[in-house]
Amino acid sequence: MSIASYIDHTLLKPDATVQQIDKLCAEAAEYHFASVCVNPWFVPRCVKNLKDTGVKVCTVIGFPLGATTTETKVFEALQAIRSGAEEIDMVINVSAMKSGSFQAVEQEIQALAAAAEGSALLKVIIETCLLTEEEKIRACQIAKRAGADFVKTSTGFSTGGATVEDIVLMRKTVGPEMGVKASGGIRDYATARAMIEAGATRIGASAGVAIVKAELEAKTV
Repeated sequence: MSIASYIDHTLLKPDATVQQIDKLCAEAAEYHFASVCVNPWFVPRCVKNLKDTGVKVCTVIGFPLGATTTETKVFEALQAIRSGAEEIDMVINVSAMKSGSFQAVEQEIQALAAAAEGSALLKVIIETCLLTEEEKIRACQIAKRAGADFVKTSTGFSTGGATVEDIVLMRKTVGPEMGVKASGGIRDYATARAMIEAGATRIGASAGVAIVKAELEAKTV
């Protein structure tokens, strides 16, 4: 299976333009990426651009800090789904997680899972670079119990990104059925392949085109 089918082709920079988003969509359609991952304002445009291509539109919720209220996150998710988003990447409430308010974390994810049920996949960004190993395990267990479809390493906007070690830990924690998304700092084919071999079933990357081209070159050598 081509590595393109694992990739969420991502552009989340605050200064992204509509022209750059249109280019992102064109590339996603050309290379058959799993989705484009964009900020909520761009969802309707991406849905229009990607109609009948098979590429899904993914958006981020509570991004990048995860510090908005549950009610805000639910509203944001429902609005994105109504606009055509088929995948939702929500940021966990990191402050609650670090404070030991695990019930609040779980209730929030449950609320987002209920909002997305039947309409969109829910991925939970646990922001691994800010958590201890024990907290990473607990966050994954909470996300699974709360009904999320995926756990995801990182926003790419904090102090670190995905590591192979974190993917191994997350996969071991959630088991074989749940999705695991590696995101943050994945810029080349070798890194993307290492994440998949470690247990990732989705890759979030802004360098998707370069990764796919490198795979094609490797196959022709």
